[in-house]
Amino acid sequence: MSLFDFDYISTFVVGFLIAYYLERYLELKSKHPEKWKQLRMLPMFSLAICVIGHILNIEFIDEFHYFILFVFLGVFLFDIRDTRNVRNIFWLIGPYTMLIFLKIMSEILMKNSETREDMIEALTTFLVFWIIGFGIYLSRQNKKDKEQRIKDEAERRALEKQKNSLENLVAIRTNEIMEQKAALEQSMEDLKATQNQLIHAEKMASLGELTAGIAHEIQNPLNFVNNFAELNTELIQELKEEQARPQRDLENEAQILEDINQNLLKIIHHGKRADGIIKGMLQHSRKSTGIKEATNVNVLAEEYLKLAYHGLRAKDKSFNAQMETDFDPTLDTIMAIPQDIGRVFLNIITNAFYVVNEKKKALSNLALPIEYAPLVKVTTKKMNDSAIVSISDNGNGIPQNIIDKIFQPFFTTKPTGQGTGLGLSMSYDIITKGHNGEIEVKSEENVGTTFIITLPINS
Repeated sequence: MSLFDFDYISTFVVGFLIAYYLERYLELKSKHPEKWKQLRMLPMFSLAICVIGHILNIEFIDEFHYFILFVFLGVFLFDIRDTRNVRNIFWLIGPYTMLIFLKIMSEILMKNSETREDMIEALTTFLVFWIIGFGIYLSRQNKKDKEQRIKDEAERRALEKQKNSLENLVAIRTNEIMEQKAALEQSMEDLKATQNQLIHAEKMASLGELTAGIAHEIQNPLNFVNNFAELNTELIQELKEEQARPQRDLENEAQILEDINQNLLKIIHHGKRADGIIKGMLQHSRKSTGIKEATNVNVLAEEYLKLAYHGLRAKDKSFNAQMETDFDPTLDTIMAIPQDIGRVFLNIITNAFYVVNEKKKALSNLALPIEYAPLVKVTTKKMNDSAIVSISDNGNGIPQNIIDKIFQPFFTTKPTGQGTGLGLSMSYDIITKGHNGEIEVKSEENVGTTFIITLPINS
């Protein structure tokens, strides 16, 4: 066989076609670039086998160079056996490899050449049909795989497009949420600022009520101080005249001195009363320290009852109402913040005076006026480890449909400009959150309302 024999050329072509087909079918260039470089050498390897067999005159290589080629191909495919579709290639070349192997074995073992040729011819015929049939199967399968890959790629692109679209929507929605968040934060800041202003207005309103009451309360002891001071001035003048007489009446001088002393004691007493009222005003007006101290509830309730009454009297001279108290003498001091508890008493008692005054005005404006005596009553009672303070009025009461709302911030039944709606809300927070107590309301329309405050004695 010459070096340029057709078998050698066909071996090169077969090697080239196998390499080309495997690269496309198995996608080696993208999946196994190193193996693809080795496969590209297959045509040259096929030709080299033929050349070596011819030069060295090796009959086995010269006769069965295809077998060597397919053994090399089998080893190559086994090395990448995990790659998709490699098993199909094994099914395709396996029978051909077995045919060549049987041909080799028949050359060695079978002496009858005619029988050997018949067997080889039959196997070759089978092999041709096998390769054609399996090739058609692989071609169809490859076509289906390609269609499936195209479909998968289209789905992947659609999913990628949908993913990008969703990411854009998420980004847009995130920006909208961030803008809404910023707007809500700004609204919250504005609301807090407004709330602080309203709380300040509520405190100033209660301070105005307190100041008016104090002005009236402090006037009484100051009148006593002034009156007794004037009496003492007259008594001292009388004492000087008595001492200037030729014959002094020592008994009369002693009586005058005793009167002066009594007047001074009264001046001291009423001066302390005025001092106590001023201290109470200062204590109420300054910011709460938040520190609890021993507080006499009875004294505090009576003080703010009078201050609330005189505060309304200062604004409306026609206002008048009865005040009743029933204090439990066994109720000693409790641990509380006096400024805060005072604000609670002042808010509730002022509201009580307001509603009885409004009821009196409404009844007096009727065609046939109805007699009505406004009444506000404050009682205290010690029960177990709690101090219970009740503030009652005989006003119109609170309608049942709004009684659950009265402790809500900014809720008020007063006309516009006469209430902030924070007095009872602040009172609720002071009692429940600041003192671990309870506050409840009982009301009956056209009969009256009672606020019941429960405070722990040692909290």
